[in-house]
Amino acid sequence: MSSSSGENGKLDWRYEPITPGLSYACAVQRVVHVGSTRYQNVELIETEPFGLCLVLDGKIQSAASDEFIYHESLVHPVLTTHPRPESVCIAGGGEGSTAREVLRHSHVKRLVMVDLDEELVGICRKHLTGFHQGAFDDPRLQMYFDDIRSFLLSYPDYFDVIILDLPDPMKDTPTAFLYTLKFYQTLRARLKPGGMLVTQAGPATLLNHQEVFTAIHNTLEMVFPTVVPYTVQVDSFGETWGFVFASFGPSPLKLSVEQVNSSLMSDEVFGLRCYDGIQHQGLFSLPQFLRAALQNEDRIITEQTPVFIY
Repeated sequence: MSSSSGENGKLDWRYEPITPGLSYACAVQRVVHVGSTRYQNVELIETEPFGLCLVLDGKIQSAASDEFIYHESLVHPVLTTHPRPESVCIAGGGEGSTAREVLRHSHVKRLVMVDLDEELVGICRKHLTGFHQGAFDDPRLQMYFDDIRSFLLSYPDYFDVIILDLPDPMKDTPTAFLYTLKFYQTLRARLKPGGMLVTQAGPATLLNHQEVFTAIHNTLEMVFPTVVPYTVQVDSFGETWGFVFASFGPSPLKLSVEQVNSSLMSDEVFGLRCYDGIQHQGLFSLPQFLRAALQNEDRIITEQTPVFIY
């Protein structure tokens, strides 16, 4: 993060890089927390356009104004597509918003959340109550602080759905190895028959969709029979964001507006602000340039050939 003061020192501007030669800026009103955990730099800042924001290693991860767009789009398409998701695993998601959305579903009986950074989760539990809304106290939630790769290799049970809400793959960070063919094969082995997963997959704009989004999609296609990309605009990220759904079961493309709405109602999911049957259709309606790039992508992400966001 870099910043500069405006006239008379009234504004502190925060700049975040998007691509080479392009950054976006927002006005910072107050700094709530600045520090480092064992694994990452952590900032909580109050911004003029987005309210309270969680910033990790210089990049906004969640913002009070629009985190619901990201988290509803990450969670509900896969939980709606699965016929009855009772056991769910979240990798990452330290601020608790992903868990909050999963726990809206009454069919979910067990939610296992695995985050490497216990200190970060503690900071979020204290300061981001509006984000997690008490999800950490739900009796269905089992919290573990561990490397997700090690955890899955030793955990005895299997899951209907795995949700990857991991930090972006960046150079010189261990998260880059959580987007590889080997890791996706590990995830496949921990899913029940008909199981599904979804991962956040980085920026998906015209300028930067080939950084990681198309490669993540292509790598998952090496592991799962049904792989479907989708996107949503997240203003606090400054760009369109990508996700990839992967499945041994049904495809989300088969669901009608009425089926999505009926599934949400039967699972007692109420109070959403973004996701419903109409938005479900829009998530999977990609522009031509993005469809072409996905079709033409030939990179497979391995530990020897990782990919990184800018």
